[in-house]
Amino acid sequence: QVQVVESGGGLVPAGGSLRLSCTVSGLPFDDYAMGWFRQAPGKLREGVACITWSGSSIYYGDFAKGRFTISRNNAKNTLYLQMDNLKPEDTGMYYCAADQPSGDDLLYDYCSGDIEFGYWGQGTQVTVSS
Repeated sequence: QVQVVESGGGLVPAGGSLRLSCTVSGLPFDDYAMGWFRQAPGKLREGVACITWSGSSIYYGDFAKGRFTISRNNAKNTLYLQMDNLKPEDTGMYYCAADQPSGDDLLYDYCSGDIEFGYWGQGTQVTVSS
């Protein structure tokens, strides 16, 4: 049984930082591409950042570039998202997702939502106060 569990969300003031974690079990984590997505109330889900199994390729949504950093520790089956200089518009539910693309060149298609990740967590809430 595959389990994807996010943690690390919370309430922070604008300009603050949070580090989200995502622990995966039930699949060979180091064979899977991973992604962070978010959804704000009344808005569509959007890709925040995605990373290939090896970490050799990373994609960031435009809003995340320069502020967010995705990383993974395959030995710990854990994915991270370091979020700095948070803004009120970063408020939303943040989800972790896993899948096994047939090629690393498909990472953008997964992160943009053109191809759906197969495994998802329940999400962790991030709230940034102004």
